[in-house]
Amino acid sequence: MLTTMTVLIALVCVLLMGAVLIQNPKGGGVDSTFGGTQANQMFGAAKSTDFIEKATWYLAIALFVLCIVTSMMVGGTEGAIEQLQSQ
Repeated sequence: MLTTMTVLIALVCVLLMGAVLIQNPKGGGVDSTFGGTQANQMFGAAKSTDFIEKATWYLAIALFVLCIVTSMMVGGTEGAIEQLQSQ
């Protein structure tokens, strides 16, 4: 289960990096390099911007939640300290 959570965290991180790089900050960005003009023509400029912004927020929230859940699954420092003291 821990391996699955780690893979999910890695996947969300890669998707979040892509979403951040695709965004169009103040008139120019990396999105035009990777075919952003076709996306603007297909979705419309406002809709693609809204979609990317929402996707960025959802991915950031998902990363936060996955990290918290994974840290709870692993256990805190208290469990590690208790294990060391019992040895």
